[in-house]
Amino acid sequence: MSGRLINRKRIFYSVIFLILILVSVTTCRNAGTWLVKKDPPAHADALILLMGSIPDRVLEASDLYKAGLTDRVVIVEESMGAYRELEARGAHIISNTQQCRNAAIALGIPTESIVVLPGDARSTQQEAIIIRDYIKNRNEIDTILLVTSSDHTRRASMIFEKAFEKSGMQVVVYSCPSKYSKYNGKGWWKQKEGIQVVLFESIKIANFLFIEKYRL
Repeated sequence: MSGRLINRKRIFYSVIFLILILVSVTTCRNAGTWLVKKDPPAHADALILLMGSIPDRVLEASDLYKAGLTDRVVIVEESMGAYRELEARGAHIISNTQQCRNAAIALGIPTESIVVLPGDARSTQQEAIIIRDYIKNRNEIDTILLVTSSDHTRRASMIFEKAFEKSGMQVVVYSCPSKYSKYNGKGWWKQKEGIQVVLFESIKIANFLFIEKYRL
C-alpha cells in the first residue's frame, strides 16, 4: 500500500508540475501582447500625447483628433538634459516637444487646440503628475485619451490611473496605442528587439508596482 501511495503522490505532483509549466509557457507567450492595452474609441475631454517616440504617437493623435474624439491635445514638455545650457551658450536646436507640436500642427491639428505644459519631465510618472495638476483645476475634464506607443500602453495606463486615484480624482483613462508602432507583441520571443521590449517593460512595470507608485 505504501508503495502505491508513493506512486500516486509522484503522479499527482508530476501532473501539478506539468500544469505549472504549461501555465508558465502560456503566460510567457502572452506577455508581449499583454503589454498592449487598447480601449474602445470614445469621445474624451482631452488627448494626452506622451513624449518619447514622436512619429507614431503624433500620427495616432492626429487620427483621433480628426475623427472628432477630442478637441484638446495636451503635451508635457520633455526633459532634454543639458538642453537649457546649450541654449544659454547660443546653440539653438528644436526641442523634442517643439518637434512634436510642429508635427501635430503640420498634420492638421489647430494651434489653439494644442496645450504644452512646462515641466522638464524625465519619465511617464512625472508626465502623469503634471497632467494631474493641470486637470485638478479643470472640472470640464474627466475623460482622457492616453496616446503612446503600443508597448508602452499597459504601464502608462497603470501610472495615470494610480496618479488620479491617489488624488481622489474621478478621471476615466482610455488607452490608445498607436497603430503606427511596429510592435504588436505576437511572437516576441523570436526576435531580439521583441525580447528586449518585453524584458525592459516588465522590469519597469515591476518597478512601478513595488516602488514608484508610492511616489505619485
